[in-house]
Amino acid sequence: MIKGVQYVVDEKGDRTAVVIDLQKNSALWEDFYDRVLADSRRTEPRESLESVKARLAKSRRRSRV
Repeated sequence: MIKGVQYVVDEKGDRTAVVIDLQKNSALWEDFYDRVLADSRRTEPRESLESVKARLAKSRRRSRV
């Protein structure tokens, strides 16, 4: 068992939820949240690294002017 993590169980004893102490396990929560966020964006269109770099470079040039 991980300290600061408690499971909520139903009447059958099956785990149905988890309670995480964020002060003790902030890194664990961040990992969980990152995974859920990535899964939620799985169907979004992809953008190549090259196009992102080009867009950022263009944005930086505009902000200097």
